[in-house]
Amino acid sequence: MRLVIQRVSHASVTIDGVCKSAIKKGFMILVGIEEADTKEDAEWLCRKVIGLRVFDDEEGIMNKSVTDINGEILIVSQFTLMASTKKGNRPSYIKAARHETAIPLYEYFCNEVSKGLGKPVGTGEFGADMKVELLNDGPVTILIDSKNKE
Repeated sequence: MRLVIQRVSHASVTIDGVCKSAIKKGFMILVGIEEADTKEDAEWLCRKVIGLRVFDDEEGIMNKSVTDINGEILIVSQFTLMASTKKGNRPSYIKAARHETAIPLYEYFCNEVSKGLGKPVGTGEFGADMKVELLNDGPVTILIDSKNKE
């Protein structure tokens, strides 16, 4: 699993002109899932997200987690994160998980993050054409891949 985590002042996802989810200060997370990913990958990433200290403390040092600031999280599936660009100019998405694998794992990840956060997370809609808006705060953007645990 691959995550792009952005520290945001606010973020939202809109589908067919209707706002599906919106958050204030916290994380906007894009999630890419490949066939080989497991619940263990989701659980490891969940712990990383909840513990990630990228919010400023009283001295302006990035030392607080999303739970420390009572922040919110919006999680959106994005199969294009699994793109391979090794050959040519047209990305290949062969590594991206099929719906049968990706949907349950995406939902599991969202539920685990919600538990860790102690409140519901905002989500997109798997496979929908979504319009994502956000104000990246910092900017702070972090890439975490469960295949690079070491």
